[in-house]
Amino acid sequence: MTQFTSKAIEESFIRLLNERPLDRITIKDIVDDCGISRNTFYYHFQDITALLEHILNADVQRVLSQHLDMDSWEDGFISAARFALENKRLVYHIYNSVSRERVERYLYSIAGEVMRLYVSRITEQVEHAAHKKVFPEDQKMVVDFYKFALVGMILDWLNTGMKKDPEGLIRRVGEIFHGNIEAALTRVSR
Repeated sequence: MTQFTSKAIEESFIRLLNERPLDRITIKDIVDDCGISRNTFYYHFQDITALLEHILNADVQRVLSQHLDMDSWEDGFISAARFALENKRLVYHIYNSVSRERVERYLYSIAGEVMRLYVSRITEQVEHAAHKKVFPEDQKMVVDFYKFALVGMILDWLNTGMKKDPEGLIRRVGEIFHGNIEAALTRVSR
């Protein structure tokens, strides 16, 4: 029953976030929407911030639990960011509130995990083909570079009102930089 109630609270909050900015949602709005008492809300979540963190962390965990076996980082990022892409208004409402840093942490976490998984897989291929080793600090540098570039583009998309198709934007970045990760890892292998 507690999982059902927690899920109902999350769904109400997501529904409300798709309608209005975060700073215009109260606990009363959430409990009225899902038909529970304030005490029940507080049994599950300390406050709205804790609820938001829970939802964003759950999405990151969803990505990690899928063990993305991806052919491209683009597919991985689009798959991982499906929640954000399907709830653009929600993300926009959070981003344009006092919780902007939570959206940024969420994006960095998703992008970092996708790039880490992809770079790890490509590193194995490069090491096998070149019979050389790619050191972890070099892998991390490649992951961080692409993570920051990708999140920077997504943040720019958010700052410009989310007018462009984000999936198309991610695919275009992939086309422009096709083969660069493999090339970078090959160059640093020793």
